[in-house]
Amino acid sequence: MKKYILFDHDGVLVDTEFWYYQAGERALADIGFTQDKGQYIRDMTRGQATWAQARAAGVDEQTISRQREVRNAYYQEYLRTEAIEIEGVVETLAELSKYVRMAIVTTAKRADFAVIHEKRRITQFMDFVLDREDYTLAKPHPEPYLTGLQRFSATKEETLVVEDSSRGLNSAMAAGIDCAIVHNDFTKAQDFSQATYRIDTLSELKGIILTEV
Repeated sequence: MKKYILFDHDGVLVDTEFWYYQAGERALADIGFTQDKGQYIRDMTRGQATWAQARAAGVDEQTISRQREVRNAYYQEYLRTEAIEIEGVVETLAELSKYVRMAIVTTAKRADFAVIHEKRRITQFMDFVLDREDYTLAKPHPEPYLTGLQRFSATKEETLVVEDSSRGLNSAMAAGIDCAIVHNDFTKAQDFSQATYRIDTLSELKGIILTEV
């Protein structure tokens, strides 16, 4: 039986990935650049994101730096105004807390994470949160999940990662940890062939935990 779960955050516990994309698309549109969504998703699997296409098209770093701040403001606007809950998450975490200890390992920035959880009940079930400021190398590098193991003083064998992206899956695999991929419409076309489990909702995790030996 697994004793620990390390959750990714965006797309797993809250439905934010589309809004992050939308904020970046809007910031690029402000300077007359049209972002290709398919290329964005492909870039995301490699740990790149909003600005890769703009750089390739010759947009200078000063402009990118300015529009990054614009993107951040748009994103926080969406976080405060759009529906980002995933149905059943709180109830599932409450049930899982009877069997395992849990934490969040996210690439979200601390400021964004704080906005998301101002009025939500997710973090009460977590032993700790590792956000982007808590490690040096981001997913798909294994450092984020290895850092999570160290914080728990857990072994790889007694831990499960829950992710929704191939970037996160690759991070978990590089760390040597079993990974369950939960369905997310935004990332559903990515390659999850190496995942230990594929699930439609987090409620399926209880069955995985209780059958693991």
